[in-house]
Amino acid sequence: MNRTVLFTVAFLVSVIAIGQVETPASGRIDRFVITSSEIIAPRDISVWLPEGYDSTQRYAVLYMHDGQMIFDSTITWNKEEWKADEVASGLMNQNIIRPCIIVGVWNRDKYRYEEYFPEKALTFMNENRRAKFLRKSMKSEPMGDAYLRMLVREVKPYIDSHYSTLPDRNNTFVMGSSMGGLISLYAICEYPDVFGGAGCISTHLPMTGVGFFSKNDNRVAKAFRKYLSENLPLPQNHKIYFDYGTKTLDKWYEPYHVKVDRVMTSAGYTPENWITVKYEGDDHSERSWSSRLHKPMGFLLGSRQ
Repeated sequence: MNRTVLFTVAFLVSVIAIGQVETPASGRIDRFVITSSEIIAPRDISVWLPEGYDSTQRYAVLYMHDGQMIFDSTITWNKEEWKADEVASGLMNQNIIRPCIIVGVWNRDKYRYEEYFPEKALTFMNENRRAKFLRKSMKSEPMGDAYLRMLVREVKPYIDSHYSTLPDRNNTFVMGSSMGGLISLYAICEYPDVFGGAGCISTHLPMTGVGFFSKNDNRVAKAFRKYLSENLPLPQNHKIYFDYGTKTLDKWYEPYHVKVDRVMTSAGYTPENWITVKYEGDDHSERSWSSRLHKPMGFLLGSRQ
């Protein structure tokens, strides 16, 4: 363990443990709050451990954004959830995926867009257009880089030092939906030595705020594709999963995916390490995402060790 990681783990010891608040269908959830982060504002972390969790066994780790939405619908704003614990348990019981734990990193609702925005994409816009976009679209400066630093330098070292994990890239994955899909894709680009796979569900490739309802391409989406073309990790040791539905907000996504798929192909990705799946009739909701969560989990956490 290098000196930086040692410092980070020591720094994170001052979290506040608040026990199990969510009620999973199986296994258990540990909940704590990071209170000492100098990188970004404090937030809750929920750690799901599968039934029979054994500290003598090592587990892969799936980091999921919007952590308050993934385990227990009784605490969510819309009474929906990803059912991540049920899906993961079922797949493990069938030996479809390797044993894993799931770390849910809660969002800060007010600044969710700013924290999940892949901010280096803005460097591919000219200064005037960038300034106009920031002025019209964000409540603050973009915080995607700070959010990922928190995840990689603070949350991951804490998880690896307090739970029985396989900390290497081939056993570390990231997943989210909508803007969470964007930050997952950004994470594997920015930290290709940390994350071996990204699950990008109903990814908000238009990039603009939720008031955007047009099929017309826009400059910030083009800037992000330019960023991807220069920063996608090597396909030989990474996996990327995309999907989208055809209703509500998802109905605008297909033209953007067609363009991103071209970038993926140009970067050398093949069906072995990347898939994009269209789900006819699915909308932009936790209900839809939970119904197909087995697909990205299986693709990312399947046979490759």
